[in-house]
Amino acid sequence: MEGNVMKKKLFSEIPKIESGGLILRGLTPADAPGLQELVDSPRVYRYLPTFLFERKYPDVRCVIEKLYDECWKDSIILGVYLDNGFCGLAEMYGYRDPIHKISVGGRLLERCWGKGIADEALKMMIRYLYDETDIEIITASSMVENEASAGLLRKNGFQMVVHAAEEDWGYEEPTIVDKWIR
Repeated sequence: MEGNVMKKKLFSEIPKIESGGLILRGLTPADAPGLQELVDSPRVYRYLPTFLFERKYPDVRCVIEKLYDECWKDSIILGVYLDNGFCGLAEMYGYRDPIHKISVGGRLLERCWGKGIADEALKMMIRYLYDETDIEIITASSMVENEASAGLLRKNGFQMVVHAAEEDWGYEEPTIVDKWIR
């Protein structure tokens, strides 16, 4: 408890986080066309693991239908919306309850790149996690060559703690990543 305010346990609800015109909230069947556009973009997924939940099923409607049953308690995947239009996904994953730690990540439609949406979505996740939940440590990983993600993490107060580590992201060879903490 902090200042008589009881903080929520992560995974006690599907959060809806709002800031200006940007909203992070649970996916609905109406999001299928936007999610399909995201999943079909090789440029979006070039710096991401191969095993992300939205790519688990060939039909994105099935992904949306199963999302909050199958991966709940492991991951919170939220849609990112600007003025109610689908822009991408924000994810909180790798929850470690004993140490109150979570990792964050995201992916946006190509047409939403360069508009400050990723920056604001990350700020919103950080505020939500620290202000409203019992999370004390937030981490992230980024491929070494993904300079845009590294810049976004630095801008939002993350510090690189490991450079060029090998991780299994589902590719034939280990993925070389930087590890970040905030």
